[in-house]
Amino acid sequence: MNNKGNINRREFIGTAAAASLAFTIVPRHVVGGPGFVPPSDKVNLAYIGCGTQGLREMCDIITNPELHIVSVCDPNKFSTNYIDWSPNGIRDDIRKTLGDSSWGENLKGIPGGRDVGKEVVEKYYAKNKPSGKYKGCNAYNDFRELLEKERDIDAVKIMTPDHLHGYISVASMKKGKHVVIHKPLANRMYEARLVIDTAKKTGVSTHLLAWSKRSGNELVKKWIAEGRIGKLLEIHNWSNRPVWPQWTSNPTDTPPVPEGFDWDLWLGPVPHRPYHPHYAHNVFRGWYDFGGGSIADMGHYSLWPLFLSLGINTAPLSAEAYGTTTCVIDGNVSRPHKNDVAFPYSCIVRFRFPQQETLPAFDLFWYDGGMKPRTPDELGDKPLPREGMMFVGDQGKIIAGFRCEKPVLLPESKMREATGGTEPPEEVVERGEEHWIRAFKNKTQSPGSFTLAGPVSETILLGAVALRAGKKVLYDSAQMKITNDEAANKFLYREYRPGWEM
Repeated sequence: MNNKGNINRREFIGTAAAASLAFTIVPRHVVGGPGFVPPSDKVNLAYIGCGTQGLREMCDIITNPELHIVSVCDPNKFSTNYIDWSPNGIRDDIRKTLGDSSWGENLKGIPGGRDVGKEVVEKYYAKNKPSGKYKGCNAYNDFRELLEKERDIDAVKIMTPDHLHGYISVASMKKGKHVVIHKPLANRMYEARLVIDTAKKTGVSTHLLAWSKRSGNELVKKWIAEGRIGKLLEIHNWSNRPVWPQWTSNPTDTPPVPEGFDWDLWLGPVPHRPYHPHYAHNVFRGWYDFGGGSIADMGHYSLWPLFLSLGINTAPLSAEAYGTTTCVIDGNVSRPHKNDVAFPYSCIVRFRFPQQETLPAFDLFWYDGGMKPRTPDELGDKPLPREGMMFVGDQGKIIAGFRCEKPVLLPESKMREATGGTEPPEEVVERGEEHWIRAFKNKTQSPGSFTLAGPVSETILLGAVALRAGKKVLYDSAQMKITNDEAANKFLYREYRPGWEM
């Protein structure tokens, strides 16, 4: 046996080799410390859309060590003419993310555009570099150029106006990229169906951000199955949207296109029209060409989780809509005005659904713009909340929050019977980027996969068709066809600008 102080050359080499071998097999996450994710395990993400909501969500997800934002894209280079829910919310979110309380101190207005997105990415990642510098984020104005040049991206996140969702999703999936997108999948039925079909054919992982799993929905499912409201007859869902201005005709003035804003790229597949600020940024939602209205903006959050929980697996058989009427003054005479360009200030849509696997045939009612269902007699003098959901059976009702939070049986005697007089359990909600990141890394489908969003997408988009048709429309989902009004079928599609056909 050798003394510890006496080691020969052969023993030294053997010991060094063993130590070297041991070092090389230590996992990277161990070497990097707690929370370290090696670059090879990160999802390389292209971020398409750097408006207010895009930047807001960028600030949330950039801190996730499993993601690496490698490129950004927006047809707007930079401006401070955006519209948001507060004057300094975007600025303050960026300040918090970057740890820089002075960011944007000289900006007047609400910032947005690809230059802001690039700056947020590079300054955030620079914080974790020994040099304090990082220049690894490419910026594009055209998503098509991004998809051609950024060959190493794993996924894209789409945060554009609704009219671009379908086109960018399909183009990305055909390049083999996973896709996460804000609602809706598209603002035309044909495009939404094409998005879902492309997801199935390509096999990439997808995620619609409106997905969530909510304990309130599960509790309602249980109560309906137990017969606590008898046979389900109706579901009602109402929203305080729109919370943006809406117009009843296209603007006639033609202000200049702001410097650095590629208006043609922003229009994308929509036929050319003159630029106007009433179309772009936050206010696009109200236009039939660019948005999906209040029901697309909020209905995905409330209805899709409900559909998944209750097993509503088909599109509706029909839709009938009623919207606010408008008038104009023409030569000192007030005349009715047909609004065929934008969603009404408020509306009510009635959808008729066939029997489902565990539900009888039922009607679904959507309300927005301050419209609500009739207050149930069981509530007495209590008003319905500003937003909410209600289930009506032939032997009782359930009242809940807009996303089916904290459901309550009516009359109160039914609630006491169901709960034994105890407080209902706390609301439990599952959602967040961990669900789609895990799916993208494992090449599996997320619980919010596009492939599961067919019934809710067709429901929401059929509502817009009924509004535009001005009558009850009967819908054959298998054929994607309005069967009682041939002319209404044009609203399932859009007129495409040459070169943008899908």
